Amino acid sequence: LTYNSGFFVEETLDSVKGQTYSHLELIISDDGSTDNTVETCRNWIENNKDRFARTELITTNKNTGIPANFNRSTKAVKTEWIKFLSGDDALLPNCIEDNLHYVLTNPEVKVLYSYNQVYRNTFNEENFVRLNPSSYPKNVISENITAYQQYKILLAGNKVSFTPSGFINRFALIDAGLPDEDLFSEDYQLLLKLTRKGFKLYFMEKETVLYRQHQSAINNSTSQYIIKPHYFKTEIFRRRYIYPNVPVDIRLHHQYRWFVNQ
Repeated sequence: LTYNSGFFVEETLDSVKGQTYSHLELIISDDGSTDNTVETCRNWIENNKDRFARTELITTNKNTGIPANFNRSTKAVKTEWIKFLSGDDALLPNCIEDNLHYVLTNPEVKVLYSYNQVYRNTFNEENFVRLNPSSYPKNVISENITAYQQYKILLAGNKVSFTPSGFINRFALIDAGLPDEDLFSEDYQLLLKLTRKGFKLYFMEKETVLYRQHQSAINNSTSQYIIKPHYFKTEIFRRRYIYPNVPVDIRLHHQYRWFVNQ
């Protein structure tokens, strides 16, 4: 998934090309970039298309938001398994091979995530920030926990760092339902939809993805607000997905936490 990713996207695509697993389908879905992202991707595909079983570049004339871009790319996929990747992140060489080995060895697994390495600006060793999650997520992952129990945990707050490393069975994703395009946070929507539908989250103890934090995205420009604008943007999401499914005390906790911290 790309949007004004021209500065990073070749590095992202090179990491896909460098996968140890050979039979790959590459879908690039651009969300109305105004920089050179589309041209860069088109040229890169032309030079590397023989590496892939199939390639497709999807474009749109206007920016529609991450959930809509996510849905366009999902509808274009023809493979059984999907690894989503942002146009500024990168895959470690064994990412696809490790994920596929795990799900083929454990056929009950339809939704899987793993460790990602967080970096600031570039993937140079000196810019390494942390491993995410920092340890095995036993608060939501255990042998005896059910998908519905995970759903109830997630209603209290998104405790899963899913998006950078998430690996999903396409049929499970379609069965659970694609994200609502008028809302934010496609990853939180996905987790709630999947677990409520009965698809349990599993965790693989391997590092698979490099996640990039942009220096330009770090700011405190809204610090002067008593209630930050983000609160209002996400209240619609909470009213649709959270409040109808939680007791009053958890609802009040959500409202207080977002009021204070967001």
